[in-house]
Amino acid sequence: MGLTTFNGVPVHVLLVHAVVVLVPLTALALLACALWPAALRRFGLALPLLALVSLGFVPLTTDAGEWLAEHVRESALVERHTELGDGLLPWAVGLFVLAAVLGWAAWRPDRSPVWLSVVARQPTDRTAVRVRAAVVALAVLLGTGAVVQVYRIGDSGAQATWQGVSTATTNGAGRLNG
Repeated sequence: MGLTTFNGVPVHVLLVHAVVVLVPLTALALLACALWPAALRRFGLALPLLALVSLGFVPLTTDAGEWLAEHVRESALVERHTELGDGLLPWAVGLFVLAAVLGWAAWRPDRSPVWLSVVARQPTDRTAVRVRAAVVALAVLLGTGAVVQVYRIGDSGAQATWQGVSTATTNGAGRLNG
């Protein structure tokens, strides 16, 4: 196991914030670059770099989460959160692969295959339009899948963390009654 705690706080609860921000940001940037050649040219290699950083945080967070799961009370909610967390890596890999392909097309349009170089410029013929449509569809699929998975993981983690707290009510002063 790698990182476990930092200043007495489980590292998982810190790393998860990077995943929650970076994965949707990568999905959004990927979609923008798939839709607009100008955005792709402007992003260039920053797109695959962003996707790589996002991808890197996923196994770090998962590893830290597995350590944390061994140090908290077992429950069905914790188990569900763990299972969902394991499902994010394929989505993050998909985002990275497509971002790398698009980054290559923007960075080296002269050396990219013809079918790929069309994503770095505005397509005019039917084949180019089909390629762009396929790339956009793949970006939508991967981005939506990744963001939905991040949401599902976060929701299950919140439920696992705050189980039993929802029965408490607050008094008029904002203090918990229990």
